[in-house]
Amino acid sequence: MNGVAGGNDDGMSLRNPLLPLYAGRVLRSVSQGYLAIVVPLYLLSLGYSATAVGLLIAIGSGSGALLTLAVGALADRVGRKPILAAFGILTALAGVVFAVQGNFIVLAIAGALGTIGQGGGVGSGGAFGPYFVAEQALTAELAGDERRTAVFARLSLVGTVGSVFGAGLAVFPARPLFWLTAAIGIVLALVVLPIKEQRTRAIRARSKASLAPSTWKLIRRFMLTNATNGLAIGFLGPILVLWFHERFHVNADQIAVLYTTINLLSILSYLGVTRIVAAIGGAVRTVVALRVFSCALLAVMPFAPSFAFAGAIYALRMLVNIVTFPVRQSYAMGIIPASERSRASALSNLPARVGSMGGPLVAGALIEHAWIGLPLEFASALQLLNAGLYWLFFRNLPPPEEVEAEV
Repeated sequence: MNGVAGGNDDGMSLRNPLLPLYAGRVLRSVSQGYLAIVVPLYLLSLGYSATAVGLLIAIGSGSGALLTLAVGALADRVGRKPILAAFGILTALAGVVFAVQGNFIVLAIAGALGTIGQGGGVGSGGAFGPYFVAEQALTAELAGDERRTAVFARLSLVGTVGSVFGAGLAVFPARPLFWLTAAIGIVLALVVLPIKEQRTRAIRARSKASLAPSTWKLIRRFMLTNATNGLAIGFLGPILVLWFHERFHVNADQIAVLYTTINLLSILSYLGVTRIVAAIGGAVRTVVALRVFSCALLAVMPFAPSFAFAGAIYALRMLVNIVTFPVRQSYAMGIIPASERSRASALSNLPARVGSMGGPLVAGALIEHAWIGLPLEFASALQLLNAGLYWLFFRNLPPPEEVEAEV
């Protein structure tokens, strides 16, 4: 993989073969930036309860789990580019449905297919949804081992810039934003067309073969760690918008300001990813150390006396936690064989998708009927467990670039 096109050209020049992926991430991040804020509050405005909002998000997560498996199975065989184009069309259709419909079941189906209202909020760099396993594998293919982590960090960086703009758009009415989502979906389908994917006969043959036993061993480890992370994400994501709203009685404008500020600050974290990994001593050490610290910050958030104080804690937590996003993505792609990446990623992330189903429904009920801080405490405990499992499973398994550096 070191000799692929783009391995020595990971900047933002027009000759860069990664440029369509950067552009797609920006566009998707813009839409996810405002959808993460407006969808929960829009559903409340339609008369649905916090529990119902959690249920709709849970339905979307469950359906997304099935779509993720389908994407993983198809992307290694037919190519990753066609999958990304197809999801652009689905996003466009879902945006239209949200703009013209108010029926709960119809919105749930549209949200599931178009990844609307399911997460990918502040600090995520727009990396969310069933399409992601195809994007992740294609990024690793075009980047090569040497620059893989830097490229994933840059992808998250440009996605965060898009999220900054998207969160700022959340101050506008919901329905026009859904029409904007439809337009963005169409552009997403078109922007990937210039990508030249390596679909040689040998790659197709390997992608049709069964996964290797060594790959299955890695998948089982990732499945367990991702299950705990998925459960935690289920208690956060769009539910956190409800938490801020119910805990401090703030509106979409105030939450949008907080999320925009966090996204702006997170650019600094993404710029320093490779240096942070080098300073801490490798990908696995970085993920574990920063996740433990971020868990501690999340655990104290419910005790904040004001929205400003809680927002400051959350901002610091996200600045620490977001560094782990591109590092985890790059690490997984580094230790999995190239021809198996989409399938392995889909299977590895399935427990996360399934685990995130129950979280929104439970969190919505807790916010409505129990102590409002419980969702955050559950999320903190689950991500702490995730950090422990990650260290146990992967501390002795460095990615290729770290092995080469040692040699």
